[in-house]
Amino acid sequence: MKYVSTGGQTPPTSFRIAVFAGLAPDGGLYIPESIPALPHGFISELSTQSLQTIGAEVASAFIDDISRSDLATLSARAWTFPVPLIHLKDNLYVLELFHGPTLAFKDIGVRFLARILSYYLQASHQEITIAVATSGDTGSAVAHGFFNVPHITVYVLYPSGKISPLQEQQMATLGGNIHALEVDGTFDDCQRLVKQALADGEVVGARHLTTANSISLGRLLPQIGYYVWGVAQWEAAYRSRSMEERPTFVVPSGNFGNLTAAVYAMAMGTPFGHLVAATNVNDAGAQYLRTGSFVPRAAVQTHSNAMDVGNPSNLVRLRSHFRDDVSEIRRQIEAVSISDEETLDEIRLTYEHCGKIVDPHTAVGLAAARKRSVNEPTIVTATAHPGKFPEVIERALGMRIALPAQLREALERHKQSEEIPAEYEAFRQVLLKSSTRV
Repeated sequence: MKYVSTGGQTPPTSFRIAVFAGLAPDGGLYIPESIPALPHGFISELSTQSLQTIGAEVASAFIDDISRSDLATLSARAWTFPVPLIHLKDNLYVLELFHGPTLAFKDIGVRFLARILSYYLQASHQEITIAVATSGDTGSAVAHGFFNVPHITVYVLYPSGKISPLQEQQMATLGGNIHALEVDGTFDDCQRLVKQALADGEVVGARHLTTANSISLGRLLPQIGYYVWGVAQWEAAYRSRSMEERPTFVVPSGNFGNLTAAVYAMAMGTPFGHLVAATNVNDAGAQYLRTGSFVPRAAVQTHSNAMDVGNPSNLVRLRSHFRDDVSEIRRQIEAVSISDEETLDEIRLTYEHCGKIVDPHTAVGLAAARKRSVNEPTIVTATAHPGKFPEVIERALGMRIALPAQLREALERHKQSEEIPAEYEAFRQVLLKSSTRV
């Protein structure tokens, strides 16, 4: 399996080179030359497979320099927590992706990436630096996933005042090899700084720089596995054997990495029928899916802040996959945008009708599912634990939610972050000064 750049100016390369590079030399994102199909026998026995087995099967289709048995071991070490499919009511389900250490779906891809990189570095003893931009949950997942991992230093860039206090405490209190940079700007500014650093030959050479954002193949590819796993659980527990029905996935979408993984899962032959991209009012990507016209815009702050993205990086991967054929995109993906008011309403409705509290991002997905008013089985990817957003939950339900132990402990730790302006030279100097101390 070889990987090429969406920029079209980089020769095909291996997974190992692509995952360490993060961004292709021409500034594009790495994508597989083709999407491999899952074996027919594996698909036909999907309902009997475990999450870890599915993860290894998906990974082995894309990674050919690590043995299938080693990938199975890495998968088992990365995914030590459940990813359950929960039936809410009627034909509506949620796939809970937030039972990892930081209570967000990012744990799934990040923990696999950390173990992949550690596997490669173990023999070479190479030192690398990871720079990652976050609009909420990515930063804490990366910080915890790589905390104290040998040979790896991490810089997490987040927009000052635009993420929840709990999210900030999770990523900015660890210290050690984790450096939190509080950027005076938006998530799009943070993302721009990381991209500029990855395209800066001097910085990349000095720090062996890569990334763990969803632009990283090592983050993106393992996420395919949980869509396959969601279908496996649905087939095992809920599918009517007398019908050839297939579920629809509704994906809360910000940077479009989660949606890209779902598209790849479908292309591999996973039996689900349709995709819905659920965005908040930051819907530049959704507008492209609806109209074929993409106009990036400044992100505005919402209750579902991890989706506050005005220029989603992974949209270029989707456009490449569909060869910019918007009519083909519309055959597979529907785009629905949800306001803050609708998000709060959905949190209330889900609690009143199902007795379940959901976070604002999952609420965007559920509200999008409700808007469609269709009857096929629908699985919403539940992306974060509601305890991470107590202020939003209190506003919607008029009550405080009990915090899980991981969050209580994070609030007690001392914040360790460095403030920088949203200027590349400031970030560049942080990286280059640090390289002289390595």
